[in-house]
Amino acid sequence: QVQLVQSGGGSVQAGGSLRLSCVISGDTYDRRLCSGWVRQAPGKEREGIAAILRGGGTYVADSVKGRFTVSQDNAQNTWMLEMENLKPEDTALYYCAADWRPGCRDRLIREYPWLGQGTQVTVSS
Repeated sequence: QVQLVQSGGGSVQAGGSLRLSCVISGDTYDRRLCSGWVRQAPGKEREGIAAILRGGGTYVADSVKGRFTVSQDNAQNTWMLEMENLKPEDTALYYCAADWRPGCRDRLIREYPWLGQGTQVTVSS
């Protein structure tokens, strides 16, 4: 069974920064082709915000481009999301996510088979 455990997040004022991390473990985690981050705010649909491919390519949503950076450490089975210049509209529940299906490499997706436990990010104005 694959397990994703995420850390980081919290509360910050607008303009501040936060970092999220995720580590994956389990029987088949090495099948992972894409590692990503999604978020969901109350009353809104889930949004795919960033992903990094096994080979290092990245996708970043327009809503966070230039402010959020996704990276990974394959040796540690970990990927990170650096969030800068945070805005109140970034407030949401953030999930790390992973996928083994080849289609995840073609575009930024928002539905993943493997998800972390979620962590709240709150940005105050």
